[in-house]
Amino acid sequence: MNWYLQSGKESDVVVSSRIRLARNIIEYPFETRCSKKENEEIVNKIKEVLPSIGYGLKILKLKDMDDITKMSLVEKRLVSPDFVMNKNDIGAIAINEEENICIMINEEDHLRLQVFAPGFEIEELLKLMVEIDTKFGKALNYAYNDKYGYLTACPTNVGTGMRVSVMVHLPALTKTGNIQKVLHIINSFGMNIRGIYGEGSKAAGDMYQISNKQTLGVSEEEIINNMKIIVETLAKSCLDNIFNYNMQYSSKNALEVDKNIRAQINNLNKFSYLGKLIPEMSDSHFREIIYKKSRHSGYRIMYFVSDYDNSIHIFNIINSKQNFNQILKLHNYFNNYFNF
Repeated sequence: MNWYLQSGKESDVVVSSRIRLARNIIEYPFETRCSKKENEEIVNKIKEVLPSIGYGLKILKLKDMDDITKMSLVEKRLVSPDFVMNKNDIGAIAINEEENICIMINEEDHLRLQVFAPGFEIEELLKLMVEIDTKFGKALNYAYNDKYGYLTACPTNVGTGMRVSVMVHLPALTKTGNIQKVLHIINSFGMNIRGIYGEGSKAAGDMYQISNKQTLGVSEEEIINNMKIIVETLAKSCLDNIFNYNMQYSSKNALEVDKNIRAQINNLNKFSYLGKLIPEMSDSHFREIIYKKSRHSGYRIMYFVSDYDNSIHIFNIINSKQNFNQILKLHNYFNNYFNF
């Protein structure tokens, strides 16, 4: 099944995750200085090594595609709009059947390695990307410098050449006017906020793409950890919304609710499996604790437990009267939109 037809972790907030690596072959100049013959040689060279890479990757050239197929690739976010519009004669992709691996060839760099997953799955994606990159690194001579790292056409990609991005759906924060405050926090962590199609595009339908700015002087692990902090920040902004809502009626009540929810979260940090399984989800990593404000009202504090270190990551706090299934349906509707 194609990755974009599935659900993943924190799927009520995070629609999808992507990791992209920019790589160049040392025998050729950067793409903007390549001749058409050299571009063709790059495509052929990559085609030759694909059997040793595996994953069922196949080469498809842009010039052999019709316009509907190209737009389908853009809508699925497998390629950039600029790539299909301006690289038709020289561009190609290497893609597998599930479409969770898609490599753009002769875009801004010789290779743009990309892996995708539904929901928030950046740690698993990193493992997959390392495998793919290692195989290509053995088959091709990457342009690499001991001081600067991987060399890329754009200086902002030099170093790891890695971009980690998550597509998030934030309708409540947008409608309550709190989105600007959250975007400011995200920027302070060295992250970019872009539209649904990445650089140069605008947010639409309360959808935002968050990605790392820095690639030089930081490790892959640091980039991943910063992204995890950002996603948790988005979840904890729910707590601010709860506080602001309760303040409209009683400052004493707002302070009490805020204090008690934070106390519950602190307990989770000590005992990660304190919560019960979330009934709407079928994964044992997803758990919740219920803070009962009164006999008839309360809040569901939802989190998942990491396999890596048993750490907990809050992904939502909702009123116990809210229908969580409706939130999940919204995510599934977005996924089905991409079913061409």
